[in-house]
Amino acid sequence: MRIFALCLFLILVLSCAPKAPEKPYYKQAGREKIIFLWPRLPEGQGLNTWQDLKPAIQRSLKFVRRKNSQKIALKRPELTLTWQDLQETLELLLELLPRLDQDPGIISNFFDFYELRPDILLTGYYEPWLEGSLEPSPEYPYPIYKRPRDLKIADLGKFHPRWKGQRLIYRLADGQIKPYYSRAAIDGQGALAGKGLEIAWVKDKIALFFLQIQGSGRLVLPDGRIKHILYAGKNGRQYVSLGRILVDKGYLKLEDVSMDSIKRVLREHPESVDELLFGNPSYVFFRLADNGPLGSMGQPLTPWVSVASDSDLAPLGSVLFMDARIPIAEGQNKKITGLVLAQDRGGAINGNHFDLFCGSGSQAEYVAGHLKHRARIFLMVRKK
Repeated sequence: MRIFALCLFLILVLSCAPKAPEKPYYKQAGREKIIFLWPRLPEGQGLNTWQDLKPAIQRSLKFVRRKNSQKIALKRPELTLTWQDLQETLELLLELLPRLDQDPGIISNFFDFYELRPDILLTGYYEPWLEGSLEPSPEYPYPIYKRPRDLKIADLGKFHPRWKGQRLIYRLADGQIKPYYSRAAIDGQGALAGKGLEIAWVKDKIALFFLQIQGSGRLVLPDGRIKHILYAGKNGRQYVSLGRILVDKGYLKLEDVSMDSIKRVLREHPESVDELLFGNPSYVFFRLADNGPLGSMGQPLTPWVSVASDSDLAPLGSVLFMDARIPIAEGQNKKITGLVLAQDRGGAINGNHFDLFCGSGSQAEYVAGHLKHRARIFLMVRKK
């Protein structure tokens, strides 16, 4: 999911900013600081006890145990960790959970804490709900496509070391490699129509666009049944921020860009919706499932606990301590102080940016659409 499940503000707003962020680094935190910050119970995460974190930690542990324990998971000038280090951290945390409710301060006796500097930019993503159908009709005219068979992916690192980690997404036409179809070609010109790729249809093209931004969602069928819509791939085209498009065309000022303001502009200018959406050539394909959403580990995400991170800074399976405030209504914030787990990735999540999974529903949508705050985040590592 979170391979492409990007936080809305990071994509729509921060991509507009020309200033490069300061290079992040880790600094070991003293025991006194951690004792001062560490709460008796997790605050703001919907958890009644530290032991409620057990299922989420077990999911991370399942992923980490599949790795070669001696290989490097994190290599920074100031900190190097193997997958064995991450595994031992998770295992010890599971062992200590029953004791934390009575004596939370013991956590500093067993773990080292490395604070990320500068402060993390915390944003959010969520699981949108869409009204849809498994059959097309005038009421549900907009298709959701599965990944096409003619979409090809080449690992460029196999051709030259300088391209390590880079991929080329393409199609073959007349014996030539060509970019895969753009959003305008798919939704405007019907490039994929009638090829048996439709997996569902929805009422609202704007909601479908935002589903692609988030990377997963829930489909509410006419009979009330729910199907999860999970990420299955993308067309490889460059992502162009819709917020940037609206600013460039004079619909919004940069400081006014938000999920609400973008949706308002689109609703107020129905004659321009296609032109504006087609300005972003990137396109996402999906699959239907009975369970979800899933993170990059292939494991279910936990609201207010799972985060997407840059693997060069916090690899999948990392345990993190977070102290942050998030918006819950106009002029209102709530405090989150507790453990979060790196269980997802995001194409626009680089450096000292973390994306918090906020769950589903209207409250999650509000938080994800307004969260763009600084947070303190510490990487937890079992003491040697």
